[in-house]
Amino acid sequence: MRVHQAYRFALDPTPAQERNLYRHAGAARVAYNWGLARVKANLAQRDAERSYGLTGDELTPPVSWSMYSLRKDWNQVKDQVAPWWAECSKEAYATGFDRLATALKNWSQSRAGTRKGRRTGFPGFKSRRRAVPSFRFTTGAIRVDDDRRHITLPRLGTLKTHESTRKLHRRLAAGTARILSATVRHEAGRWFVSFTCEVHRAERAPARPDAVIGVDLGVKHLAVFSDGRPPVGNPRHLDAALGKLRRACRTVSRRQGPDRRTGQRPSNRWLRADAVRARVHHAVAAQRRDAIHKLTSALAAEYGTVVVEDLNVAGMIRNRRLARAIGDAGFGEVRRQLAYKTGWNGGRLHVADRWYPSSKTCSGCGAVKPKLPLRTRTYLCEHCGLEIDRDANAALNLAALVERVAGSGPETENGRGADHEPGPAPAGGCEASTPHRATAWGRRGPSPRNGRITEED
Repeated sequence: MRVHQAYRFALDPTPAQERNLYRHAGAARVAYNWGLARVKANLAQRDAERSYGLTGDELTPPVSWSMYSLRKDWNQVKDQVAPWWAECSKEAYATGFDRLATALKNWSQSRAGTRKGRRTGFPGFKSRRRAVPSFRFTTGAIRVDDDRRHITLPRLGTLKTHESTRKLHRRLAAGTARILSATVRHEAGRWFVSFTCEVHRAERAPARPDAVIGVDLGVKHLAVFSDGRPPVGNPRHLDAALGKLRRACRTVSRRQGPDRRTGQRPSNRWLRADAVRARVHHAVAAQRRDAIHKLTSALAAEYGTVVVEDLNVAGMIRNRRLARAIGDAGFGEVRRQLAYKTGWNGGRLHVADRWYPSSKTCSGCGAVKPKLPLRTRTYLCEHCGLEIDRDANAALNLAALVERVAGSGPETENGRGADHEPGPAPAGGCEASTPHRATAWGRRGPSPRNGRITEED
């Protein structure tokens, strides 16, 4: 089985190499801004001509938005626009044009209504201070050295890694992996390189291929299971680090920071304090990612079928009382990791419909409550008398969905469109924080004009 997999390593560049990394990231940003200025000027010119009554062939020809056309036009004027262009690899400029072409394509499709999700605005210019420095290599000398402590990238030469690259080097040496691209990114005061590889993975089977488990995600417990195994508590990594984060933020506020209005540059003490704050955020994200990896890997390795809900996380975060707890739990990351790990291990992921009332439905007799507030943590059925924990009841209902689905396959790459069980219509009430109401388009959800996610998105 061949899959695309990324291997990410931290770098330890020398001061000269770090300046070169920033130079390449700046080249990608300059190329992006140059292409965007050219496209905006062309659109403004055509709009002005239309205001004078010109149409059709009388208008100025449009500028192509493809990455190849932008790069071709750049090569004709780069000596005048950026006389220093030879100091950086051509891949840095291609990175900027590729990102611009993707942003313009997303805006165009969103404007035409052919792109799902929230409406995408017209791309803006990248600021030197606010943009995240990053660039990508797709050609040239990209390799992992045999000492497992260095990598080689085009124009940058050999860079030392902060950690061993043995996991990727073993696959490259055995011929079971092939590097497709390398992305360099600055994050939390450190440079990282991510290798996108085509990996040949051995066929695997779960330890219990016929077993089905329903997983209900929540704030009190990160995951509650339908087979009776103990629930996984929510680690709350952000809450544990709030004290340290507040102290770091207070320190930053007392330093002389940047000011765009006056052109004031940040002091060295502000830069050091901001780096400390960034490291706290990075540590919290790493701890959360590690906990979710352990949970999803264990589920995918043991169970043949895993059932989760299609949660509207964007709508749930709008609840200001639960936003921080929901964001700290990482519901979307749990589902994303389960989607590819179940495929790697020979299992499948079943996604219940977003409007399926898993918490309101009795797992014993199937009766549906009209309302079930979030404060009610114990489910009590008026028909059969079943008394059970709310989250455990939802997990049992999720696991029971698989028995009513025939011929389901693995989930699609984007997490939508397959293995969806419509389930019964909502019985009323508001289980989540986002209300569901009927609209003129016949959907159970908010209007698409306000940018919210709807049932058909």
